[in-house]
Amino acid sequence: MLDKFKTRAIVTFGLGFIFMWLGAHGATEAHVNYTAKPRVVLPPNYVKEIRPPSKKGSPVIVDFSIFVVDINSINVEDMDFSNTIYIFRVDMFIHQRWLESRLEIPDDIFEEGDDYVTLLPEVFENFWQPDPYFLNSKIAGYGSPYVASTSLLRNKGERDSKNFHLDKTLKIATLTHKFTSVTLYKNKTVRYAARMHAIIACQMEFQLYPMDIQVCPIYIESFSSNNQKVKLRWSDSGVTLNPELKLLQYNLGQPLELEESDGYMPEKVGNFSRLTVYFRFERQIGHHLIQTFAPSSLVVMLSWFSFWLGLDAIPGRVTLLVTCMLTLVTMFTGADIPPVAYVKALDLWMAGCMLSVFAALAEFVVVKVLDVQYQYQVNRIPKVLPMRISNMEKGQCATVASWEGGAVRSRKATQTPTTPGQTSLQGNGGPPKPARRQSLLSVAWTDTDTGVEKIMWREIDKVSRAVFPILFFVFVLLYWPILLMKSS
Repeated sequence: MLDKFKTRAIVTFGLGFIFMWLGAHGATEAHVNYTAKPRVVLPPNYVKEIRPPSKKGSPVIVDFSIFVVDINSINVEDMDFSNTIYIFRVDMFIHQRWLESRLEIPDDIFEEGDDYVTLLPEVFENFWQPDPYFLNSKIAGYGSPYVASTSLLRNKGERDSKNFHLDKTLKIATLTHKFTSVTLYKNKTVRYAARMHAIIACQMEFQLYPMDIQVCPIYIESFSSNNQKVKLRWSDSGVTLNPELKLLQYNLGQPLELEESDGYMPEKVGNFSRLTVYFRFERQIGHHLIQTFAPSSLVVMLSWFSFWLGLDAIPGRVTLLVTCMLTLVTMFTGADIPPVAYVKALDLWMAGCMLSVFAALAEFVVVKVLDVQYQYQVNRIPKVLPMRISNMEKGQCATVASWEGGAVRSRKATQTPTTPGQTSLQGNGGPPKPARRQSLLSVAWTDTDTGVEKIMWREIDKVSRAVFPILFFVFVLLYWPILLMKSS
């Protein structure tokens, strides 16, 4: 019985040992297959630091394409220290394609019916890779003046957060990202794709704001290989936009302008291949029409109502004009206007509206001063008896009455012998006296045809009712055609 038990234990132990050995052998074999996989396509003498061979004197061609998923953060709050640089973020898929003739590709790595195979990122790290980067990106890698060195950070938490920032910016600057895909084709073409984003700086001009059109380029350039070693080239697809892409304040002009050039970089002492794509952002005017232009026009028209208010409604007239002025000031100071030093188109509109309201307020001051002078003259000098000047000139009126010192004096109009046809005023045979010009004539007068007294401040109000709207409409007719012409 004991021998039977020993025999069963030995058999069980032997079988367990055999299964453990087979499992370890399988795991080792799987590990060997995984690590040996790069050796299947890479020759023994492959060096990834050396670019693929090409014809003598010809660079390696790298085809480049971009699919733009989203564009955001285009606003005046993303202003840089220079007050002229604005930034925007582009989310995109990038694709690079080049020929690696040194690869040894067996047919058994391709699935049936496929001419390509997707490689793991660990495998791709053993390949030669181009090193393009965004030239005008505001996100820099190590050595950026905006990022402190981690060796100078004593606080561990600060060092960890700064390391994360450096790692993130380095990935953006070198056009690499953890969401990548590497495809290898039978013709030894390598295709690299990545999902990433970039923060791009753009020099914007706001002379025509809010009818401005901004052209923002994105420069892609090889970092270490000059144009004699690597040449970047736009593929047939070039740069495509997401058909569902919509911006809040801009219309994105299409088609996009693409450019291939060689740029000299004095920092790297050499000419480097460069790709450029120009994004054309056309600002939408609808928001500003509703929020700025239409309300300001209504406020200016509201100020014209003061011309129909007499001087007996001084509090209402002053309140109306001052309220209109303060409304315009609040409207334009609270608007989303780029804080630049030069004059913009919106500044001219603001100046025209505020000048119109200010002129209406100045007109009120003028008519009030004239009314004060008129009331002073009326209270100081009695009214002269009305008479027709035309009858006096014809000699039909022989007596002229005038006020002098509060007494009425009568004088006869006679003809002087020396000057026939002229009438001189003489009183009681005395010598002729020149007629005194009353200050009343400067603020009021009598219409010679109707005999109705007209007061100057009332006439100014009547004229202002037509002059102010005409001048403002002339300003509008000059402003919009010129602005539309320049923006187009």
